Amino acid sequence: MKKLLIAAAVSSAALVSPMAAHAQKVGLAMAQLDTFLTILKNGTLEAGKKAGATVQVEDAGNDVGKQLSQIQNMIAQKYDAIIVNPVDTDATPKITKMVTDAKIPLVYVNRKPVDFEKLPAGVAFVASDEKISGTVQTQEVCRLLKGKGDILVLMGELSNEAARTRTKDVEEVVATKECSGLKIVDKREGAWDRTKGQDITTNWLSSGVKFDAIIANNDEMAIGAINALKAAKKWTPASIVAGIDATPDALASMKAGDLKVTVFQNAAGQGAGAVESALKLIKKQPVERFVNVPFELVTPQNLSKYAGKN
Repeated sequence: MKKLLIAAAVSSAALVSPMAAHAQKVGLAMAQLDTFLTILKNGTLEAGKKAGATVQVEDAGNDVGKQLSQIQNMIAQKYDAIIVNPVDTDATPKITKMVTDAKIPLVYVNRKPVDFEKLPAGVAFVASDEKISGTVQTQEVCRLLKGKGDILVLMGELSNEAARTRTKDVEEVVATKECSGLKIVDKREGAWDRTKGQDITTNWLSSGVKFDAIIANNDEMAIGAINALKAAKKWTPASIVAGIDATPDALASMKAGDLKVTVFQNAAGQGAGAVESALKLIKKQPVERFVNVPFELVTPQNLSKYAGKN
């Protein structure tokens, strides 16, 4: 009887140990951990846990040199795959070469690499199509203004492809026949930051700039703009400020009647998609070069649908 139990235990161990031995180790190199990117990071960790993979997170604190060093360390430690949310998308050709030379699967997440069209096999990009984000955001602002008015634009870090594309989206909508009555009065780089968004808006107000709406490349800057308007006693229930991401703070602001427009970007979905793509690449399974996680317009009318999603 004892021999049978020992044999069963050995047999069971033989079944379990190969899985344990092959638990995948995935590196996650984050540009920084602001509100949105923290949700993305958590989505990545949750997806890794569900898949039985270990995800090791490194935060570059928005320092491109530090991020390159972190990725080099992941390569040296022979990670099974590396997921990168780049500090500076212009640095991605160097990152792509470093990681692919080491024959490690690479997935970019959220921020589009400048070498996207040249990405080799074994590299994927998981994000939402930025051509949609700023477009639907500005179209909604145009609708609220009935096609006519002066707008100010708060831009993210222009080293990021997302900031450049979202700003271009705004410009392209303003150039359409339906929204040709809109005019961009000024554009300033707020670096995705709430405090900088507030400071820039305060300066606009101090200089007497006239405007009918503020369009921000993300929710953090939009909330900063709202804070500035309130501090200067220029806020009214009709004030129009628009953001992108549908973060919890943004949805709370919209519920309070402040933020009028945002665009849901599924942070946790991008993180989960990055893990899924990385694990497929490890197994040499096919993965699309661009894995799209769709954007969705959020307004006070459909707000309840997005509660708790980011």
